[in-house]
Amino acid sequence: MTRDGSFDQGEDTAAVTEARLASVFDTAADGMIVINDRAQVLAFNKASERLFGYEAWELLGRNVSRIMPQKYASAHDEYLRNYLDTGKKQIIGIGREVQARHKDGTVFPIELSVGEAATPGGRQFIGILRDLRSRKQIEDRLARTQAQLVHMTRISALDEMGAAIAHELNQPLTAVLLYLQTVSRKAKAEESLEPLILEVIDKAVREAERAGEIIQRMRQLVEKKAPAREAIEVEELVRTCIEMAELGSVEGGTFILAEVEADLPPLKADPIQIRQILINLLRNAREAVAGRADPQVTLSVRRGDSGMEFRVTDNGPGVPEELVEGLFRAFIGAKHKGVGLGLAISRSIAQNHGGDLRLERIPEKTGASFLLTLPLDLPETAAGDEPVNAMIDDKLGKPSK
Repeated sequence: MTRDGSFDQGEDTAAVTEARLASVFDTAADGMIVINDRAQVLAFNKASERLFGYEAWELLGRNVSRIMPQKYASAHDEYLRNYLDTGKKQIIGIGREVQARHKDGTVFPIELSVGEAATPGGRQFIGILRDLRSRKQIEDRLARTQAQLVHMTRISALDEMGAAIAHELNQPLTAVLLYLQTVSRKAKAEESLEPLILEVIDKAVREAERAGEIIQRMRQLVEKKAPAREAIEVEELVRTCIEMAELGSVEGGTFILAEVEADLPPLKADPIQIRQILINLLRNAREAVAGRADPQVTLSVRRGDSGMEFRVTDNGPGVPEELVEGLFRAFIGAKHKGVGLGLAISRSIAQNHGGDLRLERIPEKTGASFLLTLPLDLPETAAGDEPVNAMIDDKLGKPSK
């Protein structure tokens, strides 16, 4: 106040600024807590009260560790002293996800950002806290949705291949029956049949084993289980994928060829999921060349600069230009049957393994070529462990970050 009774401009500005800061502090959607260099709470806004269940007066002047789980609370004061002594920042200006403790003892995740200010009363630290429980719940639901989508595509594939399975199993089982009937007839007509009986029984056993292998592979393909990495022999993987892709072929004979580079190392991946990708690509290629006089589908494998390269090519009509951009999005496809998830899920599986799946550019109307790349040296926490936001964005056609 000046001598003539008017307000001093400096005092007026300071009061307005302080009022504005107080308004922001108490109306902020995120929790805001101010502590001093002794870890005592100096300010605790309304959002923090809702977040932790404490009234501000219950914590003012007390150690901020009261809102931390024991593993953080026991070390917090030491971390603060270490920073004051050394100036080495652990969280200030960086921000990270940490655990917090509600008044009722519930531990929950928060995102914490910390700033520092030098004041006449000493150094103070302001923490901005955001509740992550809703985001975590969404991430969990997305992860479960991804697992359901992956499983659904395998079930869809099994449904499409049902008649083919019946056809393929009927052949070895019929052969078993015929062999055993032959043994029965010969045994009745002749006396010394031991060599013949053993030979026929061996053939019957081999056919029965073949039928069992087909059933086992189909069970593995649709079995719902968590991703599990193991060393995969590439030649065996290629052989079984081609056999499964040819189930129900009515063209007669095989036209799916394999070209595998020699001396390839084992691939560390989930065999069920990688098999799912390759079978989907091979079946798509088989459908693309159906009806051609000279159908050709090739699965080639080589070691490339970025890891193992699986390339599926065909001499069909190719992918229409208007479908290329959205080819790997969910519910988009050129086939009249299916739900349009095959390529979308296949790419997400590849990316969760640290690799990728893409359509290669080749001259128009000379067929299609899909390239699956998988790293040979994978981190231990790859497929199935990281957040799935990018995969879901890809399904919905959102640009990747």
